Amino acid sequence: MSYREPARISARRTRSTILAALVVVSAVLVGVVGYQLSAVSSSPATTSPIGAEPRHGALGEADGAVPDGTTVFDDELPAVANLDPALLGALRRAATDAAVDGVELFVDSGWRSPAYQEQLLREAVAKYSSEEEAARWVATPDTSAHVSGDAADIGHADATAWLSDHGAGYGLCQTYGNEPWHYELRPEAVDHGCPPMYADPTHDPRIKG
Repeated sequence: MSYREPARISARRTRSTILAALVVVSAVLVGVVGYQLSAVSSSPATTSPIGAEPRHGALGEADGAVPDGTTVFDDELPAVANLDPALLGALRRAATDAAVDGVELFVDSGWRSPAYQEQLLREAVAKYSSEEEAARWVATPDTSAHVSGDAADIGHADATAWLSDHGAGYGLCQTYGNEPWHYELRPEAVDHGCPPMYADPTHDPRIKG
């Protein structure tokens, strides 16, 4: 054996030791990553970030959310069934006559629970970054005509156009200039026409108190 042989043996042992250490480290890393992936995949899909607001309509139909295609005749939905009976009757009479003209009155929103109204208000404040601007579009639960069952948002554009021309004859009037879809019952409109609209809810003395 030459004097250089022990050096070769020592080098091979060093390389083997390094390789063994790398294998151990790799195994540990694989285990950690696998555990993390397992933890993520086992988390509920509905988990939301802390502080995230619920999505529009998350409170469900019991609180007044409506599916697409809802009409004034859908009694099984609280958003329709909980409307003031006089308002609902006027809407149904109007819808019956509108159908003769090939127009269908859809309910985009009707009665709402206080919790649903509060959610919409929070979303409006977040959207407009201003309570003052949000108030132009969404009233508080204490002042909303939707919560009391005295208002319905009607769609689509042909329906609101039809109501703009014929609604007064049923006592159905657009309340706010910035919301052509928002209708309330004004019985006197049958004989005298609809009263002037408020520019938006912030000009409504009923809301301003």
